[in-house]
Amino acid sequence: MNLLTALTAKVRATAHPEAGGAPCACGSTSLADRPDATVVRHADTVAKAHAPDTDSAELTLRLTAAAAVPDVLLAPLAATPAALHDRPVTFWPYGAPVDPEDPDAAPWEAAATLLARLHRTPLPAPLPPMRGPEKAAGAVSRLRTAVSATPHPAAPAVLRAWTALPAWARAEAPMPGTPALCHGDLHLGQLVRHPAPDGPWRLIDVDDLGLGVPAWDLARPAAWYACGLLPPDEWTRFLTAYRDAGGPAVPADGDPWPALDVPARALTVQTAARAITKALAADRPLDEAEQALADACARMTSVPGQLTHGFPA
Repeated sequence: MNLLTALTAKVRATAHPEAGGAPCACGSTSLADRPDATVVRHADTVAKAHAPDTDSAELTLRLTAAAAVPDVLLAPLAATPAALHDRPVTFWPYGAPVDPEDPDAAPWEAAATLLARLHRTPLPAPLPPMRGPEKAAGAVSRLRTAVSATPHPAAPAVLRAWTALPAWARAEAPMPGTPALCHGDLHLGQLVRHPAPDGPWRLIDVDDLGLGVPAWDLARPAAWYACGLLPPDEWTRFLTAYRDAGGPAVPADGDPWPALDVPARALTVQTAARAITKALAADRPLDEAEQALADACARMTSVPGQLTHGFPA
């Protein structure tokens, strides 16, 4: 029995414990089936098989932290992961995701407010470091492997931009400053309404949750804005809501860029690295958004202090 089939059986049994695993009419839906995550929904229960190299002890600490802030993070259904096919498995209530077909309804204010609450949460102990820099380093490592076999014209600029970052942003040194509780991989796909379909927004995905630099959680929308991929009004809505909610990652007013600069550069490199790696695997050119990210990486090293047109040098 492969992982997807086994996980489907597991989530069905979890959703209907009284049925003893007997068939039901609810139906199951595969929400993701990737090497790093397989996710299946059955009725109002979701099961996630985490990446094979996931540390189960650290994942348990992250589940405990999520359960402690249910007004911010979707709370897990169990405090410890199960095991299936040598993968840790967690169980969650189903939440309705952001509608990708309705960008005007993107919940930027909700995302920012939740982040501000998360960053102000008293630090749980113990908790591992936030995994954002580690994930960025992994994306760059995969790019290096890909271009060693098939060179890509955009890759050298991306790699130069990476080496120009400080060691902490490359996961080669401890993160600086006073740590905060961070999500580690914030994007709109990490929000759901619970209870579905119109309950309050909650953050999901604890794989990268941990202690670190809170500006990292603002860096992806900041980078998208700077690269011209996020409209200025949406960036303003996000930043204003974060500040209004007392978020500590940036000053309460004035220029946010000194706090956001390094994380935004790191997220730009990470996203560009992933884009080039995927394009090489599919034997296709970069699309317009991907090229914008690669161009931003080139500007980082060719024009000192300049990420893109979106922020002052």
